[in-house]
Amino acid sequence: MTENTQQSNHSAPELPTQYTPADVEGPLYERWVERGYFEADEKSDKPPYTIVIPPPNVTGSLHLGHAFEHTLIDALTRRKRMQGYETLWQPGMDHAGIATQNVVERELAKEGVSRHDLGREAFVERVWQWKNESGGQISGQMRRLGDGVAWSRERFTMDEGLSKAVQTIFKRLYDDELIYRAERIINWCPRCLTAISDIEVEYQDDDGELVSIRYGEGDASIVVATTRAETMLGDTAVAVHPEDERYAHLVGTEIELPLTGRRIPVVADEHVDPEFGTGAVKVTPAHDPNDFEIGRRHNLANLAVLDERGVITAHGPFQGLDRFEARSAIVGALRAEGRIVSEKRPYTHSVGHCSRCKTTIEPRLSMQWWVKVGPLAKAAGDAVRDGKVAIHPKEMESRYFGWVDNLHDWCISRQLWWGHRIPVWYGPNGEVVCVGPEDEAPSGEGWHQDTDVLDTWFSSGLWPFSTLGWPEQTPSVEKFYPNSVLVTGYDILFFWVARMMMFGLYAMDGTPPFHTIALHGMVRDQFGKKMSKSFGNAVNPLDWMDAYGSDAVRFTLARGANPGVDVPIGEDWVQGSRNFANKIWNATRFALMNGATVEGELPPAEQLSATDRWILSRLNSVVAEVDAYYDDYQFAKLSDTLFHFAWDEVFDWYVELSKTTFMAGGPAADASRRVLGEVLDVTLRLLHPIVPFVTETLWTTLTGGESLVIAEWPSDSGFRDAAAEKEIDTVQQVVTEVRRFRSDQGLQPGQKVPARLDLSGTALAAHEAAMRSLLRLQPAGEDFSATASLPVAGATVALDLSGAIDVEAERKRLTKDLAAAEKEKAQANGKLGNEAFLAKAPEKVVDKIRGRLAAAEADIVRITAQLAALPKA
Repeated sequence: MTENTQQSNHSAPELPTQYTPADVEGPLYERWVERGYFEADEKSDKPPYTIVIPPPNVTGSLHLGHAFEHTLIDALTRRKRMQGYETLWQPGMDHAGIATQNVVERELAKEGVSRHDLGREAFVERVWQWKNESGGQISGQMRRLGDGVAWSRERFTMDEGLSKAVQTIFKRLYDDELIYRAERIINWCPRCLTAISDIEVEYQDDDGELVSIRYGEGDASIVVATTRAETMLGDTAVAVHPEDERYAHLVGTEIELPLTGRRIPVVADEHVDPEFGTGAVKVTPAHDPNDFEIGRRHNLANLAVLDERGVITAHGPFQGLDRFEARSAIVGALRAEGRIVSEKRPYTHSVGHCSRCKTTIEPRLSMQWWVKVGPLAKAAGDAVRDGKVAIHPKEMESRYFGWVDNLHDWCISRQLWWGHRIPVWYGPNGEVVCVGPEDEAPSGEGWHQDTDVLDTWFSSGLWPFSTLGWPEQTPSVEKFYPNSVLVTGYDILFFWVARMMMFGLYAMDGTPPFHTIALHGMVRDQFGKKMSKSFGNAVNPLDWMDAYGSDAVRFTLARGANPGVDVPIGEDWVQGSRNFANKIWNATRFALMNGATVEGELPPAEQLSATDRWILSRLNSVVAEVDAYYDDYQFAKLSDTLFHFAWDEVFDWYVELSKTTFMAGGPAADASRRVLGEVLDVTLRLLHPIVPFVTETLWTTLTGGESLVIAEWPSDSGFRDAAAEKEIDTVQQVVTEVRRFRSDQGLQPGQKVPARLDLSGTALAAHEAAMRSLLRLQPAGEDFSATASLPVAGATVALDLSGAIDVEAERKRLTKDLAAAEKEKAQANGKLGNEAFLAKAPEKVVDKIRGRLAAAEADIVRITAQLAALPKA
């Protein structure tokens, strides 16, 4: 347990009768921030604990995914702070190049101007203006959630320090020949007019067409199939498998490419699957990544036929047509020439779209900047294989290795104006100079800087150390690098996590950026469906916070957080969590009204009742369980453990069992009041990292302490009392069984009935008063006549129900229910005994009938027992 050092000078602290989150959360959070509880001191001699926030886009607002992830990180950091660590939760935002540029361009469009009208310098100034005035609203929303981040350290991926870090690592990679410029196939957005990363491509099934086209004539002809007929204008070969005998006579020859007047070679390449389609594929190296590789192997020409806006550039009747217009026109022209062998419409296939503007992505050959990832990716893989970095859950390791072990070179240039401009200058005579942060850029006639900016993943890949002041060897770098753990979604394992691993190992002399990668799943609706505005199931967490409080949202999210598994969430679950917060409030209020205290030492075990020893034993077990779950990132299990301990064991059992003790007064009551204070003190500490607001309010009232944020985390004292746990378990068995019997007999919860308790031979005698109170059992008078007798756990509870229920009415009701259950059983047996029915019925239908049979048989047993227990007429 914790040693309570705070002194309470108020004898009867009071709480409002009702907990109202809106009155508490905002002022309480500002108090935490003003007192500097979340700040981190690099000069501290405490052990460090560091987590970086996955930087949200400056354009973003808090969604459920953020709320989920931030709840988990906040829980970890709050606990570590309470455990005595110098805790840094590093906040900040990403400049989100393409998203932010799109936002500002839309604003300009409303004014009737474009970025080109403004020019690059003025446009960038306009973006900074937007950022300062309108960007970063998520910061305020994070405060609503209770994020305990070190606000004084907030960083932005375009601020001066991070810009210096970006320029530094670019220069180092360039000098080490790990950055180069080359023509390659990239994902191109014809609307945003830039290359985009793989993660910015969203794939969906679209209805298109699959057209089979005959190239060549007679024996020298080959049929190829394509969903992008417009690209055939850029074909520079047809490829077949080297061992495909059907086309062996054509390999090395040329055939006619329809509509173009060109002849193209037939090449043999092992990339072609001879079993798929006709076993022959058209090769368009400038507009397909696989074709580009075939082209490199066979020295084929790269013939681009689409411009940056997706418009046909090839000379002829199709020049100037949009790609989709050209597709229809080209198929029509091929059909007129008798070249179409077959057409399939609609043909559903997966098509990439720009995640920002939803435009269909166009694979495009383009001169871009690239990172040579081979040695960097190997180091990233080895760090996990060698145990320097642990991935949690461990089964995610295979996905990580599957990515980093097969990583292609990374296209890092973007054709945007907002972002880190590539620090390369070109001279009038073909000179190329890469400039570091301490270098002076070339000047003079004919010199100009590269117009592209860097992919935002490039700067966010430096996040674990650039936020600490790198490339300077700052005290923060010394203290807080490497990070303790990275908490992030499995969906960006490949994109963000892999890049941080590569850059961290490269820049920090082989030291990985974090010790552990803790991966969580995605938030889904209560039916497991992806949340989306188009599905109509997207939820604004701020609405739920307004309705139920931030603690309720946090607890719901944490209770669903199993490592690496998606999290379903529904509003009724948030309502349940709100009820839990209210339960904590009401129970603590009751405890305070009945004198619960944290003052003074706990009485020794021999002076405590079995009920007191039981709850203290269970409390220590829960402390140990919660610690183990935290260390294993099992948020769902630790939340569930705390929920059931607090609600079931503390509030529903211990408080109820102690009421008679409090009423009796004396030393036993004083001891129980101190035990209740201890249990609440520790329980509130355990709950605080997940539900910080309600626990802070209750704990400071109970203990008089300054704040739970800086309070000591509970420890397991080792106290266990198996005998007391067994004794109270027996009490619970008796109470539960008698409650069930009362319910079965139709008694109202508050209805009192006479009863005689035979507790001889058990350890229950000391609990008789509490059991009678819980069960609403009156003492047996002289005229007591038992109408029902319940043997439970070695005890016998005899009840006189003669005046409590209408026996004949109850017998008629149960007899009717029994007849219905027997009828249901007969019908189910009839169907299951019918061979013809079983032969035709689907397995699901048969299983459902088996379930109905089992339920009917259980009802018959239950109702028969209830009838037998009724008083005799």
